[in-house]
Amino acid sequence: MEIKYCKQNKNIIENIQKGSIAEEMGIEKGDILISIDGQEVKDILDYKYLIADDYIEVTIQKKDGEIWQLEIEKDFNEDIGIEFTNPLIDKAKSCKNKCVFCFIDQLPKGLRKTLYFKDDDSRLSFLHGNFITLTNMSNEEIERIIKYKLSPINISVHTTDPDLRIKMLNNKRAGNIYEILKRFSDAGIKMNCQIVLCPGINDGEHLEKTINDLSSLYPNINSVAVVPVGITKYREGLFELTPYNKKLSKELLNYIHHKQKEYMNKLNTRFVFAADEFYVQANKKIPSYEEYEGFPQYENGVGLMRLFYDEVKIALKKLNKKIVKDKSYIVVTGTLAYKFMCDIANMIMDEISGLNIKVLPIENHFFGETITVSGLIAGRDLINKLSKYEIKDGIIIPKTMLKRDEDIFLDDITIDDLRKELKCNVLVSDVDGEDFINKLIEER
Repeated sequence: MEIKYCKQNKNIIENIQKGSIAEEMGIEKGDILISIDGQEVKDILDYKYLIADDYIEVTIQKKDGEIWQLEIEKDFNEDIGIEFTNPLIDKAKSCKNKCVFCFIDQLPKGLRKTLYFKDDDSRLSFLHGNFITLTNMSNEEIERIIKYKLSPINISVHTTDPDLRIKMLNNKRAGNIYEILKRFSDAGIKMNCQIVLCPGINDGEHLEKTINDLSSLYPNINSVAVVPVGITKYREGLFELTPYNKKLSKELLNYIHHKQKEYMNKLNTRFVFAADEFYVQANKKIPSYEEYEGFPQYENGVGLMRLFYDEVKIALKKLNKKIVKDKSYIVVTGTLAYKFMCDIANMIMDEISGLNIKVLPIENHFFGETITVSGLIAGRDLINKLSKYEIKDGIIIPKTMLKRDEDIFLDDITIDDLRKELKCNVLVSDVDGEDFINKLIEER
């Protein structure tokens, strides 16, 4: 889903769900929602809050200008089936921070405008899992989260030291993070937090303080993810940062595992989790499925490898007969996951006779080779690498390489462009083990 950052924020209805209350009431695409129970609907949170009751009065303006007053009886919290042209029904709030590690500040020029938009919107955190810093919110907005009981929300903390956080985020309002987290916790708001770790800045004793402060708000702070800073080649004139290496990653993991043991004894949870990237860089074994405690932050790169590996194993066990496939695919991945994906490929080829999978790591020339994750690979890097190989039955790419709602890479290369230039079949797999297996065995 792409947020439309438009000035026109009318509550225009884009779609009506089949079989919904809205369809039954005659609401149509192009109609405008005026109010619910006489109250203006300013954004999607107002909408979800106001439609929750089992009896609501809805005012609709039809495409011809006619006003309809509709009385609706329904189950409590039942949706009425309206989807809006702008999913937020409002402009997304932009970030006013100037974080020393901001990835968007490290983008090259000439990309599509939406890639340069820095969102810091609590509504996107609640609806789509985006992380927010809480520095760009008024007291009224904080109270609104509490009133509407928006939960869970994902929060970028980085440090609880007030002076250091002001420095890291370059925002004089950034220092009161713990006070806001405490208000949310006291109101029963559930939170997941992340720490983007920058060597020599917010690690060491600062990291110790941050994790301990956050653990004091457990269980309302449910988990903390520690992720490494990402550094592209476009950092000229920006704050000097050091990337993580094997030695630093090993030290970090030793510390995290120590804290996990401490919290298991104290809270009966590991509470703090390290991103997969640390394990790969340190050449350490990925923890077991159980150690991720339900994978609360897998979309943040925490446990994603373990989850995918176990999904593949389960999917292979589900195959009800010995499958033979005379097929040959190239699976592309970032350099970070290359060895991991080789293990996946070998496990699959052991179970599916005749299937040949070649895993190909793609060096990131677009952002620089310090960027190793699959989700930041550009289409041109794919084309340049794959054009040197013989491709038989096709290539398989992870969906994370593409825009959320469109088959387009970061550099505006499309899947169709890829097919035309490489003259081959291109399959897109969800980051899901079962879907990956299905892509390999489906007849084409």
